[in-house]
Order: sequence, then C-alpha cells, then structure tokens
Amino acid sequence: MRLGWSVQMTIPPEPLSILIVDDHAEMRNLIRSMLIGLAAEVNECDDGSQALAAYRKHIPDWVLMDIRMKELNGIDATRQLRAAFPDARVIIVSEMGNDSSRKAAQEAGACAYVLKENLLSLPSLIRQMD
Repeated sequence: MRLGWSVQMTIPPEPLSILIVDDHAEMRNLIRSMLIGLAAEVNECDDGSQALAAYRKHIPDWVLMDIRMKELNGIDATRQLRAAFPDARVIIVSEMGNDSSRKAAQEAGACAYVLKENLLSLPSLIRQMD
C-alpha cells in the first residue's frame, strides 16, 4: 500500500554579495534596506574610483552604481570595472531617467538601469537576473 502524499521542497536561493556605490550615505542606507533577505554581504563605497578596489577585494555578485559622483562617475566606473572584470554585473541606480544616460550605461556594460524612485523593484530585478 502506498501513501499518497508528496512534499515539494523549495531550496531558497543563495544569499548574494552586493557592492553599493553612491556618494550619499543616506541613499546607500536606503538601498541596503531594500536588500534585507537578499544579500548576505553588502559593502559600500562613495565613489566610482573606490568601486574598482572594492570590487577587487570583495568580488561581489552585483554592483549597484550611481551615476553622479564626485571623483569618477558611475558610467566611467562601470566601463573600467567591466574592462578589468568582464564578468562583473552592474545595475545603474540613478535619479536620471533620460535616454542618453540609459544609452551611456548600456554602452558602458551595465546589465540594467533602475531609477531611484523605483528602488522597491531592485530585489525582484536582481533575483530575476541572477
């Protein structure tokens, strides 16, 4: 006699490591709060020039990169990061929604572009692309 039940087990996705690059600490904190339950490790830096060293040190699964920063902007930092680490996955997180910024991000090698007003979509976007 066979008992007729089965248990379907879902294996939760592995927690990710994420690097947040934004020159405003408040914005980094807000983005970090969006990643609770998604990221096991979150590292931060406040400029594109620091992003290269931070990426080399931590090798994160994802980089969330602002565009407007003081030393090195996010477009140039993404370009340099992707040249040095071709497998780096960068999502631009910006308040600028114009077509020229989106095109520049894509040409620099970014995987996606999220407006800061749509931060709530970040976790699902990352999971979808991961």
